[in-house]
Amino acid sequence: MPELSTIAFDADDTLWHHEKYFVAAKDRFLELLTPYGDPGKIESALHDTEIGNVRHYGFGIKSYTLSMVETAVSVTDGRVPGKLIGELVELGRAMLTHPVDPFPGVRDTLAALKPDHRLLVVTRGDLFDQERKLEASGLIDFFDEIEIVSDKTKAVYERIFTRHGDGPARSMMIGNSMRADVTPALEAGAWGVHIPSEHVWTLDIDADPIDASRFRRLPAILDVLDLVREIG
Repeated sequence: MPELSTIAFDADDTLWHHEKYFVAAKDRFLELLTPYGDPGKIESALHDTEIGNVRHYGFGIKSYTLSMVETAVSVTDGRVPGKLIGELVELGRAMLTHPVDPFPGVRDTLAALKPDHRLLVVTRGDLFDQERKLEASGLIDFFDEIEIVSDKTKAVYERIFTRHGDGPARSMMIGNSMRADVTPALEAGAWGVHIPSEHVWTLDIDADPIDASRFRRLPAILDVLDLVREIG
């Protein structure tokens, strides 16, 4: 019996581009707010608001849009024009329709793994947005189960790998976020694979694990195939 029976993938910035659209939105936000103050201070205010709002609104574009609006009101002492608020809302709406283009090698990796493994998506964020991206990606048929969660923790991975697999010990989680994808999966007893992305959100940064026996960092998703063969 192979050691690995279940392999889970993060979605955003692991299967397709995502964070770059947040970066572009932030650049436009700062451009719109520049007349009202120092861009560096406004960017810092947006960051703090975004981090604080995660516990209220969760992760995703809708939460980020609310954070942009809240920051605009705050840094202008409530004097922000309604037209500018409208532009921020449109900016968020445009993010909800961004293209979904899988990274090179994603489809080949999933096709090679599917015959011998249960494949899962474990992603966090807004339910409607994540479902839209999965459908638009053309990848959904590769996966046996989709789990859209409010956050990724040790307990979440224990539950998912037990429900949809043979437990964490025979499971692997692959993603671009150390904090969300790798660290809690390792704590649950699974393999954790980090594939760094071009853009990394502050809350996704975490230190490498002290025990690296089940941790790997790979340059590209196709490299997962060699690792799975090595393990199994």
